[in-house]
Amino acid sequence: MPNTSSPYAAFAKLLADNGYPVSPAELQGLLLGRSCAGVGFEVDAWLDDAIEVLGAPADGTVRQALIGLQEMVKTELTGDDVTVVLLVPGDELPLAERAAALGQWCQGFLTGFGLAGGGKKLSDDAQEVLQDLAAIAQVQDALEESEDGETDYMEVMEYLRVAPLLLYSEFAKPAAPTPKPSLH
Repeated sequence: MPNTSSPYAAFAKLLADNGYPVSPAELQGLLLGRSCAGVGFEVDAWLDDAIEVLGAPADGTVRQALIGLQEMVKTELTGDDVTVVLLVPGDELPLAERAAALGQWCQGFLTGFGLAGGGKKLSDDAQEVLQDLAAIAQVQDALEESEDGETDYMEVMEYLRVAPLLLYSEFAKPAAPTPKPSLH
């Protein structure tokens, strides 16, 4: 029986109950893509970009969930950890459903990166990461319910947990430190 209390399932239910035809994976991908392109973490700009995927402004609990998602991503990208936690269905769901969510995540990431970073000069490594994400977004149906399919899925998950960090380190502009007043 699926775990309906997982963060993914709870967010998916919230979105569906409010009439948004989008997955949490796609929203997190969008947020990570735009963040890795260097736009920063200003809440109103994130909510404006989310409208592109949601198709309508977010109010109430959906708005708060989007703000919470941004805080989580900000902490992951600016913290000391070297990984990102993907907002995808849990392992108890069929592989096809989990793979589809990975494809949605990649599509969202590419959309977010394109919205925020279009026209930027990309290093060879950055180009390779974006090409990998585009390929992953297209081959999600190729994974079969098998031990090999599960292994392939886990390898892709591991890659997607670290790939955004390369782009973030290349494009994100660190916040300028606030100058301290002199005590002369």
